[in-house]
Amino acid sequence: MQIKSIDPVSLKKRLDEGSAVLIDIREAHEHAREHIEGARLASLSRFHNEDFSEHREKTAVFYCHSGGRTGSNARLLSSKGFRDAYHLSGGIMAWKAAGLPTQSKRDASGESGRKRFGWLF
Repeated sequence: MQIKSIDPVSLKKRLDEGSAVLIDIREAHEHAREHIEGARLASLSRFHNEDFSEHREKTAVFYCHSGGRTGSNARLLSSKGFRDAYHLSGGIMAWKAAGLPTQSKRDASGESGRKRFGWLF
């Protein structure tokens, strides 16, 4: 299976419809620092251990920081049996550049922060 690319706005629409599962392939410390809300963490370093059986009927959308890891690991990512698979073109950086929010690590007051363009709002 080939992994096609998807832009942030099209991905947001699919996520809102519930037709896609979003998978963050970055490492746990990257995901903890900042991620797209609703993303499932499946780090590349442990990807072979992941079970996606409950999501195989959905479209899988993989993302990393800028798109490099998803592009260079397409064969591995497509090995999990999804009916359709994409990678987020430009990664989480493109998502933020499109003005879409991310979830960030809790700030010092204990409140969860939502970031846009690196600023809390």
